[in-house]
Amino acid sequence: MSFDRKIKIAPSILSADFANFGQEIQAIEAQGADWVHVDVMDGHFVPNLTFGPPAVKAFRPHVKTVMDVHLMITPVDPYIQAYADAGADILTAHIEAGPHIHRTLQAIRAAGMKAGVALNPGTSAESVEHLLDLADLVCVMTVNPGFGGQKFIDMTDKVRRLREMIGDRPIHIEIDGGVDPSTAPLVAEAGADVLVAGSAVFKGGSVENPNIYGENIQAIRTAAERALS
Repeated sequence: MSFDRKIKIAPSILSADFANFGQEIQAIEAQGADWVHVDVMDGHFVPNLTFGPPAVKAFRPHVKTVMDVHLMITPVDPYIQAYADAGADILTAHIEAGPHIHRTLQAIRAAGMKAGVALNPGTSAESVEHLLDLADLVCVMTVNPGFGGQKFIDMTDKVRRLREMIGDRPIHIEIDGGVDPSTAPLVAEAGADVLVAGSAVFKGGSVENPNIYGENIQAIRTAAERALS
């Protein structure tokens, strides 16, 4: 994975057709997705249950871009190797999920993946200041994690602060929650480069009618890029 700050759209397959993941992944990539975002929830750290390592391993052969796995679980450390073995390219853990986030990020990198750290809306940018040399990505939650389709919470000040703190380090700023063509410009202008979108990508389309996915992805990308021009 080479690093750049171009806008990347990462559709969340939490909004895909659960009976048809392989074709859904192929469809979004064919329609312009840059990354594929996989939301892992444990029913404990967040109020929902989603994908364990066997599901992620089943997705992997279909993902030709980047598989971006977001762990909304606690504890994290016992599962790092399992998600590495399942084929995650990026593994993101929440700073709020445990007391030893340094060790978690070190373990993610040691397992051969890029390391991400996620921040809930109520967590400050400053909380990651001493983690930046261990991180490849900072995920700013713009909803409280646990469910798709929630209303966007404005975190543009936090994104600006992070962008300032990151400086020229090769660290992505990812936005997760409520991203659509109306909110994408706010976070892009503030310094985010990876935009996770679920319902805003998948709404109206299907594997039989994938062009809608492409139109939705392009609408988000165009809105974000326009804010940078």
